[in-house]
Amino acid sequence: MSSRLSIWVLLLLSGIGLGALQAAGVSEQQADAFSQKIATVKKQGIRGISGVQGTNRTPLRTPFSESELNSWFAYRSGEVMPPGVSEPRVTLVGNGKVKAAATVDLEAIAKQRSSGRTLDPWSYLGGRLPVTLSGVLRTQDGMGRFDLEEAAISGVPVPPSVLADIVSYYTRTADDSEGVRINDNFRLPSQIKQIEMGSGQGVIVQ
Repeated sequence: MSSRLSIWVLLLLSGIGLGALQAAGVSEQQADAFSQKIATVKKQGIRGISGVQGTNRTPLRTPFSESELNSWFAYRSGEVMPPGVSEPRVTLVGNGKVKAAATVDLEAIAKQRSSGRTLDPWSYLGGRLPVTLSGVLRTQDGMGRFDLEEAAISGVPVPPSVLADIVSYYTRTADDSEGVRINDNFRLPSQIKQIEMGSGQGVIVQ
């Protein structure tokens, strides 16, 4: 999983701290299981692109659990998570609704974004703080969209623009200096048609 995609997984799914995750049954075995499922999804996507799979074939369904995803974040995401983002944690609420949280280093963003004005939130933000959000993931026909409902830093609600700044900063690449725009539609990778989000579990459909 690329760092850009892992950020979307974090945003669309969510997280908690490692201690809490261990209490919820996180394990290396489940992290390996999720890694294997991601590898399978990638292979199936390549086959779909090459035309090995027929256009009228039965959709391929890869189920995963909340604990498998949390295990992957705890044990396998270190190499792909951008520096400054840590302790991701996950809750799949159901009916497409998800919650996300992580500890994020806001210092560099604050220095870049702050205008120094009294009403500018970035004039007061900095350091490593817990960032949380909730919203609804909508996917169909290979496209996705995340409709943000709430965002908070250290439990204090913040305007959507602040979260947009955080996401943009941590998803920038050499080819895309602006990064991900959180409310934009985006194409799902690996020929994924949709992601069904239930309570505590999900299914990747290709």
